[in-house]
Amino acid sequence: MPARNHLHTGASGAESSKESGAHGSEAGKESGGTMTERLGEAGSFVAQKAEDAATSVGGEMKSLAGTIRSKGPHEGMMGNVTEAAANTLESFGRELQEHGVSGMADDITATIRRHPVPALLLGVGLGFLIARVVAK
Repeated sequence: MPARNHLHTGASGAESSKESGAHGSEAGKESGGTMTERLGEAGSFVAQKAEDAATSVGGEMKSLAGTIRSKGPHEGMMGNVTEAAANTLESFGRELQEHGVSGMADDITATIRRHPVPALLLGVGLGFLIARVVAK
């Protein structure tokens, strides 16, 4: 009889270990799920702040374009440069306000897909310039 009780006790110990493991596994899944949700919320918060900042920067760029246009030269070659700079700033500012960072990223991706070789050469050139600046 004592041998049976010993085997029975061993079996119930194994069952209790399995139950503990199952409860620990469930707790781990819940903890992981909570962490994933929190990370997702933090990511959404950061993305929203980036979009808000982009909208604000877009407004500032448009304002700067107006200032350049009003205070810069209006005639000759410098007038043309001033107008081109103001137009570019205004265009980027409007793009940031209307589409945000994600819209600009989509535009850049589409441009790179349409013109891969110039994009590659531009990347190599920028890398070279950055390396020269950093090396000094």
